[in-house]
Amino acid sequence: MTSLAVRGGRVLDPSRGVDLVGDVLIVDGRIAAVGPDAGRDAGEAVDASGLLVLPGLVDVHCHLREPGLEHKETIESGTLAAARGGFTTVCCMPNTEPPLDTPAMVRWVRGRAEQVAHVRVLPIACTTRERKGRELADLAELAEAGAVAFSDDGDPVADPALLRHALEYASVLGLPVIEHCEDKLLSAGGVMHEGWVATRLGLRGIPAAAEESAVARALTLAAETGGHLHVAHVSTAGAVALVEAYRARGAPVTAEVTPHHLCLTHEAVMGSGESPGGLAYDTNAKVNPPLRTRADVAACRDGLSRGVIDCIATDHAPHAVEDKLCEFDLAAFGISGLETALALCLSLVHEGRLHLMRLAEAMTIGPVRALGLDRHVPGLGTLAVGAPGDVTVVDLQQEWTVEPERFASKGKNTPLAGRRLRGRVVCTIYGGRKVWQE
Repeated sequence: MTSLAVRGGRVLDPSRGVDLVGDVLIVDGRIAAVGPDAGRDAGEAVDASGLLVLPGLVDVHCHLREPGLEHKETIESGTLAAARGGFTTVCCMPNTEPPLDTPAMVRWVRGRAEQVAHVRVLPIACTTRERKGRELADLAELAEAGAVAFSDDGDPVADPALLRHALEYASVLGLPVIEHCEDKLLSAGGVMHEGWVATRLGLRGIPAAAEESAVARALTLAAETGGHLHVAHVSTAGAVALVEAYRARGAPVTAEVTPHHLCLTHEAVMGSGESPGGLAYDTNAKVNPPLRTRADVAACRDGLSRGVIDCIATDHAPHAVEDKLCEFDLAAFGISGLETALALCLSLVHEGRLHLMRLAEAMTIGPVRALGLDRHVPGLGTLAVGAPGDVTVVDLQQEWTVEPERFASKGKNTPLAGRRLRGRVVCTIYGGRKVWQE
């Protein structure tokens, strides 16, 4: 029997409304007890006095790039970045080379993760064959191989009839379809949000309507079919309003928002001070969906705070240096976000814009409930007795400077370089083992 105690911290478990000062005891990789002096007889201890103790963070949307794009990221490097960011479970998107559109590829990712991953990896499989949007992948076989959801993320399922069939089929399997909501005809050629910054910089914009029209279509199909739709990376006020309206009608819809869409605006592209040290045409602020207006950011924050948006997801999208060190029009979309996600979101707590318990919920049990991940890993996202021994310890007051060159991720692409953040992960425990300690 092995035992590890996290002692004397402020324990928050949003799944059960727990907020107490005490210990978390892990025995043989499972939560054994939570409370004052619960870990006094443990064989090993982590002193969490004055620190925040959470269930291990869960990310339902990240890109680990393996197989095929190992120059951008690997399962090993990406999951180390996750551990440093406090995440003990990550769901990896299928836009690899080859994509995760066959049972063999899903099993390969699971096997590779068992060999090299620092934290738990749950694969998301393709909705359509080769992510080309022409015919459905073998969803039942993918589910049997271990896929926890289906998505062509990076691209939408443009054919509405095909998306409808995907929702119908996935509902039989009890799994969600995660949709990247974008009308490619409206966004064609766009490289950032369509607004005054794009006009000033002479860049072609992506209108909010490109997202909102696709969200409306997907929501309508979910309401009609009863299939679980999860809307990825909501970024506009209109999209938040649509999700809220359809949820009020009882549609089986969940949604996520990224840290950068909660905390940055399109002004970051011109190095406005939101990305200290950045220059005009900062390619590290180029992301899809694009950073939007202050009104959109406020709507996303409000939607998250009120529970219209279920969870925070990083959309961690690491790239090689050459993918960003080029003209803005040619640069790849994406931000490397696993190692800054929690600290960036904590800025909302420090500013009084979001309650700490709601933030903790949106990064632990919120994503688990959104995708139904407890079906695959019972007890995930909680500190209940018998749950996986996944714990994240955070120093809420520690200030630090974002230095991308020190990231564990191969992707150094962040618009936050040089920014001072307050709040840092000091220890990450996965399955009763310390996988990261500052």
